[in-house]
Amino acid sequence: MKLVNGFSLIEYAMKKRNVLPAFNTTNLEMTIAIARGLDRANLPGYIQVSSSNLKLSGPEVMVKIAEFATKGVDVPIAMHLDHGKSFDDVKTCLDAGFTSIMIDASGLPFEENVREVKRVVEYCHFYDVPVEAEIGALRGKEDTIENIIDEKTDPNVVRDFAELTGCDLLAVSVGNVHGLCIQPEIDLKLLEKIHKLSPVPLVLHGGSGIPADVIWAAKSFGLLKINYGADIRKAFIEQFGKAYELDHNAHNVFSLSFKAVESVSAKVCELAQMINRCTAEEF
Repeated sequence: MKLVNGFSLIEYAMKKRNVLPAFNTTNLEMTIAIARGLDRANLPGYIQVSSSNLKLSGPEVMVKIAEFATKGVDVPIAMHLDHGKSFDDVKTCLDAGFTSIMIDASGLPFEENVREVKRVVEYCHFYDVPVEAEIGALRGKEDTIENIIDEKTDPNVVRDFAELTGCDLLAVSVGNVHGLCIQPEIDLKLLEKIHKLSPVPLVLHGGSGIPADVIWAAKSFGLLKINYGADIRKAFIEQFGKAYELDHNAHNVFSLSFKAVESVSAKVCELAQMINRCTAEEF
């Protein structure tokens, strides 16, 4: 199946009552593993790349890799820009063939966040591509960015933000964190308040480490998309780390890459099925 439009994926997930997992990739092997894992789970989701990771390859290369990885895959998968940091990031990725966009202007004051997101929404909607935005700040480390501030989303500004910007998905901060070094403490009561006021579905970044029962509860409070990066990166790196510990002269990248792909694919399948409380046969 070719990469699907983000609006189509959202519509499909809402019809099927799925929570969409979004998995961060960096290279060919990770991307293949994500596509295989979703296909194995028989569940839809996203392949996503953050702006910082695009420095390693580039939007056009990552789209080509994703197109290659999804050949023969039967579940809907969209290509998503994660934490787009500028309007230029967005334009470049859209031109390259990304089918879903996030613009992260959450570090700006409210009015500037609104202005930047609205600009991106108007551009992306012209090309029929949905936009995810963010209010609040997560603690933890993601790629090269480390944040020690935990700024939870203010439910009182959620409706105004969504209506002023026209965003299609809203990422929120409710005790979720980036990385594996800090334990997430999800405030479900806060998420419920946000859900009651939000006219759009909600997104949780930092899915790694959030217990299954918390995710299932969050689904009742508007959760449609949840991001995973650290869990699958760890599964990838472990294969190379184990080989090196056993033999400091280990150098067979080919065989280790195959093992890493299988490890990540299994983790993707496990997470996709876990958040949707199902097995592939039940889908």
